[in-house]
Amino acid sequence: MAGSSSVGRRIGKVFAWLLAALVILVVALVIFILTFDWNRARPYVDDKVSQAIGRPFAINGDLKVGWRSPSGETGWRGWVPWPRFSAANITIGNPDWARQPQFATLDEIDFEVQVLPLLAHDIVIPAINLVNPSVDLERLADGRNNWTFKLPSSRGPSKWTLDLHDVGFAKGNIALSDQQKKVDLRMVVDTLGQPIPLGDALKQQEAASRSASAQAIGRAGASKLAAQAEAQAASEAKAASEAPAAAQASAAAGAPATSGATAPGEAAHQSASAAAAKSGASGSAPGAPRASPLYAIGWTVKGTYNSTPVSGSGKLGGVLALQDVNRPFPVQADVKGGDLHIAFVGTITDPAHLAALDLRLWLQGNSMARLYSLTGVTLPETPPYATEGHLIGRFKSSGNVFTYENFTGRVGGSDLNGSLTYTAREPRPLLQGEVESHLLQFPDLAPVIGADSKASQAQRGEKTHQPADRVLPAEEFHTDRWKAIDADVKYAGRRIVKNPNLPITDLYTHVVMTDGVLSLVPLKFGVAGGSLASDIHLDGSGAPLKGRFAMSARHLKLKQLFPNFKTMQNALGEINGDASLSATGNSPAALAATSNGELKALVTEGTVSRLLMEAAGLNVANVVYEKLFGDRDVQINCAAANFIATDGVLEARVFALDTGDAVINIDGHVNLRDETLDLGVHPHTKGFRVLSLRSPLYVKGTLKDPRVGVNAAALALRGGAAVGLGLINPFAALIPLLAPSNNKPLACTKLLAQAQQMPKAPPPGVKQPNTPVSHEGAPVNESSGGASKPAVSGRKPAALSPASAAEYKGS
Repeated sequence: MAGSSSVGRRIGKVFAWLLAALVILVVALVIFILTFDWNRARPYVDDKVSQAIGRPFAINGDLKVGWRSPSGETGWRGWVPWPRFSAANITIGNPDWARQPQFATLDEIDFEVQVLPLLAHDIVIPAINLVNPSVDLERLADGRNNWTFKLPSSRGPSKWTLDLHDVGFAKGNIALSDQQKKVDLRMVVDTLGQPIPLGDALKQQEAASRSASAQAIGRAGASKLAAQAEAQAASEAKAASEAPAAAQASAAAGAPATSGATAPGEAAHQSASAAAAKSGASGSAPGAPRASPLYAIGWTVKGTYNSTPVSGSGKLGGVLALQDVNRPFPVQADVKGGDLHIAFVGTITDPAHLAALDLRLWLQGNSMARLYSLTGVTLPETPPYATEGHLIGRFKSSGNVFTYENFTGRVGGSDLNGSLTYTAREPRPLLQGEVESHLLQFPDLAPVIGADSKASQAQRGEKTHQPADRVLPAEEFHTDRWKAIDADVKYAGRRIVKNPNLPITDLYTHVVMTDGVLSLVPLKFGVAGGSLASDIHLDGSGAPLKGRFAMSARHLKLKQLFPNFKTMQNALGEINGDASLSATGNSPAALAATSNGELKALVTEGTVSRLLMEAAGLNVANVVYEKLFGDRDVQINCAAANFIATDGVLEARVFALDTGDAVINIDGHVNLRDETLDLGVHPHTKGFRVLSLRSPLYVKGTLKDPRVGVNAAALALRGGAAVGLGLINPFAALIPLLAPSNNKPLACTKLLAQAQQMPKAPPPGVKQPNTPVSHEGAPVNESSGGASKPAVSGRKPAALSPASAAEYKGS
């Protein structure tokens, strides 16, 4: 018994000594930690971190380690203190090639670590605080960047995991210099005084953006845009409210339902908040409402993008919200770059990998063509514009897809509505969609072809100005942009508001662009009760641009073509015609100046004012009579025009009008190279006329300033003859003023048959021979002295389709 008790006392003493040694060790460790100058460990820490990141790392200030009681812990865990680390004046170096010596600087960092989780290889940091962080990001044109670190290769996955609960920081600075993207920006980031709900940010941005729209398109335009947006939102809200009822009805009828589908008509202006409400905070109980995302960080930015000044501000969600890939991360921005103003409010899913975005988007600017530098999307020149709509983005490995859904806008004085989808793909992205204007101001179309005024061009920043003496637009096409994107977009102008002299009512076109080739098939206008349709192909894949044009006019009413011409108000009949042209050149004026091909038009079985015919023949007595006693209509037997275009010069093969009273022939040419006119009008009276000054007329001058008058030499000859005969016999003076009858009419049947042959155009850059045609409708063989003989052609022109021929005959 004595031996066993002795052993027990010895064991007790051993445990007592061990316990005392442990306590002494802990006390010594605590004393060591509290009294040790941790600055002595800075070289060791700097070296280990530098090796880990492959960059110079240095703690230039104090390195401290302290202890504090754990917060939020209960029971015995509350007795285990947490170490608190802090370091001041930290720098991380840049590569040798970088412009700045430091990649990042930090005035101070401090954080706590929970002790017990370390036993399970978990590093749990309740909070980390950063004071005045500053990061300088840089990328060279050759692709080298300073944000890619050369980390040592790992033999396997780490046994340690990091769990960061919260991040706080004072004001931070981020600089970005990217030579590849031509970006040079400085951003200041700071925490907001109080978190802001997404819905509040949406209302604030909507008010700010509509104020910006008023600056771009005027207060009246902004007011109309707001009304359009509200009407669109109301329509979508109605569709959204009807969708559940329709789904219930379908379910009751046994129709399959798709779970989780979003109502297709969900109001666009509520999309951001709706998405936030649906996706909310993660970790909520199933079926429980989720909180709307909150903005916690504000930022401002200033610098240049592609040599354009950029400035703006915005808000972001908290840093920890980035960790939850299923939680919508709120974003907001209001940025101005040059004349472009862009703003958005909404959410991004999984920002680290950009899974999806859901934004309310506002755009304003002087011309939609300026969007190219920002988005890479090729759009035409336009008047000042403002739009707002719902932008949805889906990021996929096969190609990112962005849809500007149910947007509404104002372009100049016109409205704009529709949806556009941008798909990133190889070798070129694709833009698809349908856009329409319920009310289109015709002057808003002028910038599309460069035909707007100099003041308008200056406002939208266009350097190319239209020559004062030219009508055809000289502004060049941006063919270099056509290869950057493919497009398939339909546009309709339902109602065109224009000058009363323009008989245009509506517009429709289907724009297709593929690998630098732009096609408008068709470009169709409603004109004078009929239609003017064109198929336009512009090949911008090479230089110079090559164009092919096929045009057709159907059922154009004579009366409606000249709405302000009083003598045409009783005119009946229709104009039908076709044209086929080819050309080369990088502007509308250059294309016209090199055009080759043929134009045809025909009017049959109509009526026209007799006064107009008598005035054209200068039959003085009848003009005075009609002025005094009224006007009567004259039956049009036919009117025909056939021009051949060669290197931009339109030569008249046939240009004549046959009525019951007169035949009027027109010859000469229209030179589109210098826009000059040289046409002769030769009237031939049917029946006997007294006091006729029948003499050739001329149309000269330019397209900008045409001049119409009487051939002075012929008129003087007739006047001189009248004076000479008057000296012999006063009655003989009337002889030169008597117009004998010329009852030989045009060969209308032959002209109709000829018009039914579709015009042809050679390939771009190739001339087409001009074979004169007699007024009887047959080609003239010039070598036989002008006798009318059928021309021998190696290839018979293609005839009109039966439907087109019927249209001609029916007109």
